[in-house]
Amino acid sequence: MGVEFVDLFNQWASSYDETVSGSDPEYKEVFEGYDTMLQELADLSISPVLEFGVGTANLTQKMIAQHKVVVGIEPSEEMRRIANVKCPEAAVYAGDFIHFPTLQMPIRSIVSSFAFHHLNEQEKRLALKEYYDKLESNGEVIFIDTLFKNEDYKQQLINEAEQKGFMNLAQDLREEYYPYLDDLEQMFLQLGFEVSFKPLNKFAWLIQARKGE
Repeated sequence: MGVEFVDLFNQWASSYDETVSGSDPEYKEVFEGYDTMLQELADLSISPVLEFGVGTANLTQKMIAQHKVVVGIEPSEEMRRIANVKCPEAAVYAGDFIHFPTLQMPIRSIVSSFAFHHLNEQEKRLALKEYYDKLESNGEVIFIDTLFKNEDYKQQLINEAEQKGFMNLAQDLREEYYPYLDDLEQMFLQLGFEVSFKPLNKFAWLIQARKGE
């Protein structure tokens, strides 16, 4: 993950929970049903869990409440500070989707929420290949993130954002590395995963990819 995002995350840390709760009208639809989405992801995860992009530990808390072992990876120092205060039961380390400490434990689930899009296509492939190698047999990658069904749908969302005056959202949709569903599906399949996609709101999808035996 590019270091250009880390400063942004440090700045965003103090207001992140307000944004995902819907208080920012520009991103309200992006995070519509946020708590329910995270609960579904937590319910699907199987311990021990490796979580990338812990942020302020909203997903982490839900998995810890289910008595799961969670190891978290987060590049932002300020996000890690907040996560450690909110969820001291989890081990949260400095790192990102590709660069993270070596783990001396089996991993049955690799999870993330609203973060995988910070990787470009090459980085996504590199990360997923590493996850396939690290997962136990029948282990799963379970992500929630924004993605596009196709180019037309991407442009539709950008147009709607601009019509509402949501210029920051429109810029994000243009410039961040949000994948197309078909491209991401092919990436998972080529690496040996079985994968399914489920829409959760107008932007977010649940991505569930299983490693074979």
